[in-house]
Amino acid sequence: MAKKAVATFAAKSGSRSMVKCIRMDKSPKTGAYVFTEQLVDLGKEKEFFDNKK
Repeated sequence: MAKKAVATFAAKSGSRSMVKCIRMDKSPKTGAYVFTEQLVDLGKEKEFFDNKK
């Protein structure tokens, strides 16, 4: 089961809002779960969760 976590960070003086996305992936080598964290622009969370390596 994939688990999604999204935290919103406040925008400073007109800059874009950023969100921290955390995705849980299964490692192909060991089979263990690995957490991938990344700051992405607001509105692009779906692309982050859809893009798997």
